[in-house]
Amino acid sequence: MAAVIYEKKGHIAIITLNRPEALNALNADIHRELNETMVDFRDNDDLWVAILTGTGDRAFSAGADIKGFQPGTGEAPQRRSEPPVRADTIWKPVIAAIHGYCLGGGLELALTCDVRIAADNAQLGQPEVNIGFMAGGGGTQRLPRFIPRAVAAEILLTGNRINAEEALRWGLVSRVVPRDQLMSTAMEIAETICQRGPLGIRATKEAIIRGYDMTLPDGLYLEAEKVAYVRTTDDFMEGARAFAQKRTPDYKGK
Repeated sequence: MAAVIYEKKGHIAIITLNRPEALNALNADIHRELNETMVDFRDNDDLWVAILTGTGDRAFSAGADIKGFQPGTGEAPQRRSEPPVRADTIWKPVIAAIHGYCLGGGLELALTCDVRIAADNAQLGQPEVNIGFMAGGGGTQRLPRFIPRAVAAEILLTGNRINAEEALRWGLVSRVVPRDQLMSTAMEIAETICQRGPLGIRATKEAIIRGYDMTLPDGLYLEAEKVAYVRTTDDFMEGARAFAQKRTPDYKGK
């Protein structure tokens, strides 16, 4: 059985973590297959948006598979020559459709996504400190960048969970929907993004992510560079013509 299910519907990729018997816990198989899937999504010109979710009703992902944990050596890790491909290293938008448990590495995976939608049964948290460990998949770095530092610190230092409404209040997710409307809502957002010019969308995402840690002048310069590029594309010309002619644009991603 595939640890990750990869479906393609038009310009939309649906990527589903598929270990429901283990609450979609992240093990070596999921990490390997997810990386392969992300590479294909990144390199496939026909795919413009991805939705990341978990199979079953109980969990998006409950985090790392604790059974696979091994004691460390205490040595500092070496930088990888080829780090894993994650959603925030791809300029195509990725939507996280979160339900049930979204904990530890599962939350860290969702944090790499651009848009996070939560079902009303979602429980989010970084419980690693509960077993004497710490968030090690980007949680200590991404979470304080996305929500107030004091709130992030409470989540990271207590190991306690927050529910979907709390996540919405702090801006960790953009909306909360009934569980049975989660995927239809994610698909609606993905389809809306697919109606926009894909090159303009990718340039926008790149400017958001790369500009986040820049000074405002440097960020504005990056934005101007992206604007200059997008203005040279066939998609921009098609969008301008379609607007003038009051018709739906036919974008090609060129």
